[in-house]
Amino acid sequence: MGNVTLVGAGPGDPELLTLKAVRAIERADVVLIDDLVNPEILSFAPSTARVIQVGKRGGCASTPQEFIERLMIAEARAGHRVVRLKGGDPYMFGRGGEERASLRAHGIEVEVVPGISSGLAAPSSIGIPLTHRSWSQGVTFVTGHGKDAESEPEWKALAQSGLTLVIYMGVARVDAIQAGLLAGGAAADTPVAVVQSATRDNQRQLLTTLGQLPQALRDSGLGSPSIIVVGDVVRCADDWQSLIEPARAIA
Repeated sequence: MGNVTLVGAGPGDPELLTLKAVRAIERADVVLIDDLVNPEILSFAPSTARVIQVGKRGGCASTPQEFIERLMIAEARAGHRVVRLKGGDPYMFGRGGEERASLRAHGIEVEVVPGISSGLAAPSSIGIPLTHRSWSQGVTFVTGHGKDAESEPEWKALAQSGLTLVIYMGVARVDAIQAGLLAGGAAADTPVAVVQSATRDNQRQLLTTLGQLPQALRDSGLGSPSIIVVGDVVRCADDWQSLIEPARAIA
């Protein structure tokens, strides 16, 4: 019997991989890689390793989750060391919990190697701390959309929390997010940052306000994958002081 390691590949920059992640990749017989993983990270895999693309990205054709789980089980039962390479951290909106439960239910040995989530790396890359004694005593990581209508985030409640909001997969629903936060009492001049492809060479970012967010995002041309940060901590961003109307994209 082989085994499976769920490896967090981080936000994109290979230098942000952990040592444990690199060692797991170096020992792999089979690598199942997500779309959001920087392909340069495969340079750590043995030349003999089989690489299988199992892309999952919102709004695009994706590999069914059930197929991925069956494939990991089959490869492990064949005696292979399987690395499931995931962007960011396996347990931060990466379905790592579902996959670990499925593997364990089938008697497969599984280990999880944490990675740096884009929700941490994106704000850090432009000088934004997620907490600040003057502006925010906590942070909430939230998906831009739920699995179904019943599991949609409570934007009104989140607005009233006063915490920094780090929103994953929110670009396609930015109008609804803005409306929900404003309805919850968030001020229209609340600072907002959007960071696309954090830590990669093609990273781009937008600094704006909650009231201008949907239009500014459309004007900037930024898309997925992006992280949206909402809160006064955005005032710490490197270019915030130079921000003037209208909000603009900073390449």
